[in-house]
Amino acid sequence: VDAFCDWALQKLTEDNHYTSLSVPGGLEVSQPTEATRGEIDASPWRRFQMPAYHLRAPNGGGITLVNIGVGPSNAKTITDHLAVLRPEVWLMVGHCGGLRHSQAIGDYVLAHAYLREDHVLDSVLPPEIPVPPIAEVQVALQEAAASVTGESEKQLKRRLRTGTVVTTDDRNWELRFSATARRFNKSRAIAIDMESATIAANGFRLRVPYGVLLCVSDKPLHGEIKLPGAANRFYERAIGEHIRIGIETLERLSADKGAKLHSRKLRAFDEPPFR
Repeated sequence: VDAFCDWALQKLTEDNHYTSLSVPGGLEVSQPTEATRGEIDASPWRRFQMPAYHLRAPNGGGITLVNIGVGPSNAKTITDHLAVLRPEVWLMVGHCGGLRHSQAIGDYVLAHAYLREDHVLDSVLPPEIPVPPIAEVQVALQEAAASVTGESEKQLKRRLRTGTVVTTDDRNWELRFSATARRFNKSRAIAIDMESATIAANGFRLRVPYGVLLCVSDKPLHGEIKLPGAANRFYERAIGEHIRIGIETLERLSADKGAKLHSRKLRAFDEPPFR
């Protein structure tokens, strides 16, 4: 959130289409001053379960960041509500546990499939229904990662892996890993979290294009857990770059006013076009 607000305030000082930053508690900033950052920090965001920050543009455009907290229930609740607004696209930009030896803290995971162990949507979208990646979103995420990191294709390939993400509703999944290890292996999963599959599945169900870019914050199966000091170093190195990739992805997708993001890929065969 801090990184997003810093970037948004910088954008408001430049010549572009963004007009204001709205933060929880009713504060709206159109012309930042030296005191603005302190005013944002002092805003009563703790009153809200999932505080939202809106960098506004004309005609309902712009970028919104929602701090959804932890867990598939939160992910389902917020996407149920956001879908009513018919956003052009939503992205999950969060952290995950790396499941492979070759991954390092700070590496990225671009999800292209999901093992749905979250269970919150099972009654409305059975787990056996595939949730496909959206090609335009995947390409935009890949291109944005290359642009923001400035790394060559070969260098980026070492840090950004495409693969299956497990989403679980069990905060202590690693304590019973022996019960799920075979299923994880069969899925060829490379990362685990608690929200991504829910956000993608609800996007599929509610016809909102979706994408997931995660950053490896720990590797619990390999003895690399997220301790306070290690977490601080991880955040310092990775968080600013990670959010900038998400932002640039959205800006790339909005460059043609969302023309590439057709709902036909998310419609059933007997459904009419809609937005």
